[in-house]
Amino acid sequence: MPDSPRTYGGVDGSARVAERRRILVEAGLDLLGTTEPELSVRGVCRQAGIVSRYFYESFADKNALMEAVYDHVIGDITTTTLAAVTASPNSERERVHAAVHAIVRLIAEDPRRGRLLFSATLSNDVLAAKRTESTKMFAGLLAAQASEFYGTEGSRHLGLATHFAVGGFAQVLTTWLGGELDLDEDAVVTQCTDLLLSAAPYMSGDR
Repeated sequence: MPDSPRTYGGVDGSARVAERRRILVEAGLDLLGTTEPELSVRGVCRQAGIVSRYFYESFADKNALMEAVYDHVIGDITTTTLAAVTASPNSERERVHAAVHAIVRLIAEDPRRGRLLFSATLSNDVLAAKRTESTKMFAGLLAAQASEFYGTEGSRHLGLATHFAVGGFAQVLTTWLGGELDLDEDAVVTQCTDLLLSAAPYMSGDR
């Protein structure tokens, strides 16, 4: 079993490993979210300013880094969105609007996130699997939020409605970020809120 990283310059070894990992993840997002269709260990280490031997203390290979980059972005979006919903007034429209606004704002303020999550030009087996996984996760979160809000386990249509809502919203963001929708951010938020609310009867058990 390898020794634990030693303290150096007053900084605990584990903290140094964690910081190098954070820098590598950020460098991976810079590359995947701008120009690079693929990652290479050499390229991401150059971007991070970290020698390659330190890459392998956190990641087995470039695929592991890609997964970490994707999980980092999804984690930020999930945490921020749930916090926005929790802080919003307890009304159907306000909660949906808060969630949609949080997601659109996060994507708009950092185009790297949008490219990583939605760009058709950025596609490989690792990202395809992560996109499928995150779609299921967000559909599950939406189902849980709907069941809690309406005080019901939902109808037999709940699964279909949540996957339809998540998939449709993702496609709107893909098209919008690609410049194919001539709408500003507020219009995207408002119209997506309206469309998601139209699916509410299928989530509440009223259908």
